[in-house]
Amino acid sequence: MRSGNPALSESTFLDLASGSVVSRPGQAMTLNGTVNKTGILLLLTVLTAAFAWNQTVDASGQMLPGAGLYAMGGAIGGLVLALVTVFKKEWSPVTAPMYALVEGLFLGAISALFNAKFPGIVFQAVLLTFGTLFALLFAYRSGIIKATENFKLGVVAATGGIALLYLASFVLGFFNIDVPVIHEASWLGIAFSLFVVVVAALNLVLDFDFIETGVEQGAPKYMEWYGAFGLMVTLVWLYVEFLRLLSKIQQR
Repeated sequence: MRSGNPALSESTFLDLASGSVVSRPGQAMTLNGTVNKTGILLLLTVLTAAFAWNQTVDASGQMLPGAGLYAMGGAIGGLVLALVTVFKKEWSPVTAPMYALVEGLFLGAISALFNAKFPGIVFQAVLLTFGTLFALLFAYRSGIIKATENFKLGVVAATGGIALLYLASFVLGFFNIDVPVIHEASWLGIAFSLFVVVVAALNLVLDFDFIETGVEQGAPKYMEWYGAFGLMVTLVWLYVEFLRLLSKIQQR
């Protein structure tokens, strides 16, 4: 039950006291329920993203004052709510929709910023994100890709390495030190972004496997919201990385 997604760890479905899977007969997690709740979270994200987009650019495509506040506020708010959800999984029926609403503000703002500089890039990133989602879902369900233990270990290791590199870049940025390659539009920079996109996409396979395991083991009903939240975390990451990759390609 390993997942590269920090929201979906090995102990997600376990009772910390007994170490056994938490289950309540008649109130168990279902696959259809998780899918429906994922749809709800996506809808909430789109609604607030559209609002943030309208507040970020005017009718002529010019940036409006305070555009950065939506991006920064959404990012910080999304991080806080994500951490609360991870540590208080039973709160996910409330915190997961709140996360989707706040994260939508972040996505709407940065999407408007990217689109103002590279017209049409958002539509391309959305198509690639959902195309990747459905392609990997098909590959997973048909058995073309299997979440073996070695596969999981490799994806988890790559995800952790990327997270540490991004964290180092963020911290060093306060000292005006740039980490080479990862933010550049060079061929190496494009190759790095492509690698990150692949790793993010492979995390979807782990998330599918993890949610399916929770359903099979009869996790409690609220875990449908938590499973949907975990999948949203990966989709948000994948979409942002597609934006970064496409922007680097267009700069070439």
